[in-house]
Amino acid sequence: MIRAIRDARPLGGHAPIDVTIGDGVITGIHPAGTIAPGDGVVDLEGRWLLPGLWDEHVHLTQWAQHRRRVDLSTASSAREAADRVADAAAVAAPGETIVGAGFRDGLWPDAPTAALLDAAAPEHPVVLVSADVHCAWLNTSALSRYGADVAPAELEAARASGLLREEAAFAVTRQLDGAPDEVLDAWVAEAAREAAARGVVGVVDLEMRWNLDDWRRRVAGGFDALRVEFGVYPQHLDRAIEQGLRSGAVVSDTVSVGPLKVITDGSLNTRTAYCCDPYPDETEHPYGLLTVPPCELHPLLARASEAGFELAVHAIGDGANKVALDVFQKLGRGGRIEHAQLLHDSDLARFAALGVTASVQPEHAMDDRDVAERYWPGRTRRAFALRSLLDAGARIVLGSDAPVAPLDPWVAIAAATSRSRDGREPFHGEQAITPAEALAASTRTLVAVGERADLVAVESDPLTASGDALRAMPVALTLLGGRVTHAALPQLARS
Repeated sequence: MIRAIRDARPLGGHAPIDVTIGDGVITGIHPAGTIAPGDGVVDLEGRWLLPGLWDEHVHLTQWAQHRRRVDLSTASSAREAADRVADAAAVAAPGETIVGAGFRDGLWPDAPTAALLDAAAPEHPVVLVSADVHCAWLNTSALSRYGADVAPAELEAARASGLLREEAAFAVTRQLDGAPDEVLDAWVAEAAREAAARGVVGVVDLEMRWNLDDWRRRVAGGFDALRVEFGVYPQHLDRAIEQGLRSGAVVSDTVSVGPLKVITDGSLNTRTAYCCDPYPDETEHPYGLLTVPPCELHPLLARASEAGFELAVHAIGDGANKVALDVFQKLGRGGRIEHAQLLHDSDLARFAALGVTASVQPEHAMDDRDVAERYWPGRTRRAFALRSLLDAGARIVLGSDAPVAPLDPWVAIAAATSRSRDGREPFHGEQAITPAEALAASTRTLVAVGERADLVAVESDPLTASGDALRAMPVALTLLGGRVTHAALPQLARS
């Protein structure tokens, strides 16, 4: 355990400080030079010290699996994606399911088909998960193997395209979590260590599993790299209530129960986000999909609220956000809207008025800027509207939605402040927020006496760094309650 930090620079141009730590909290802040070197004392040598970072929206099991799947994130066509599948099939074990991830077909020049994947991997089932996780592309063999939980009409409709969307896709991807618990837990532990190396001290894990058993097992196995708040989904609400779970219930020193998570619409790239205006050339669902109508959403949230759960509602399209805000207003209580990607001007002030937090993922704006221009034409000025939300008095928190974007808060902070990536012009730069605002939306504590000693030290001042520098921010030290979870300091490496 670390008992003190010497010569740290706080944010905002203040004089260097020494910090004392006891029982996992900050017990004192003193002028630099007050603390003498010694055991348990870390000398930051003028590095910047800030509160530990949180990723407010992750799917940790999927993120751990994602990096072991065929990477389709840069595939520019269905044909190119199929070619990568063929390469994977050439080295796969006989009959092994080939799983790919990260494709974005919204701007592809050719359409996905089951036949294309059949030809690429004739001896293997193939399941490709879209980058937004709301769509899966399967070959004929995979439709047969994994289609038992898919409605017959949806399965039949997918015979040609191989595409399943929303709940049908989720029914398939849930079956891909088939690795043994000990293997999955090892992958999750590795992902957590890598997150700690980026300054992360906590995550809200919104995995679509029954998470209680997973996290009890992981804690018993020694998991201690992050604080975790895990979500509960509607299909598990009865079970959760029967077991006495409620938001804030403690599983261990670092793991607790998070919110009820409800998915009310789809996503932009899959063209299922529920919008007030139609998608160009979309015939089957021209306005997207409202998967939980108000007459179902209100009683569901009311029951969860009465049982002690915080409420988190997935809403991406402006139509879905309006529905969610209407239900929060009817309930007379606040909660969170996850994503809040497209908003009507008239709904911005309602977030603050209703006490609804916007849980946003800024890197999605960088990933989706071109597809937004294609499918939300004339509306992108109110897409990913972080500045407008803050100016309207709303509270925002930042996350990644990993595996949709990397579990790395510096990526989110860079996207939120620069609205740019890869040298492109800012995407609606008027919606950028300041580094100080982005850091406040990525942290839950302060560098102050009495606060938890969840701390991170970095090599340069994040308040003056460029977007590119923020993305690559070197992290020297991460502390969780005063315990080292990552160190790149020579003095600690020697010890």
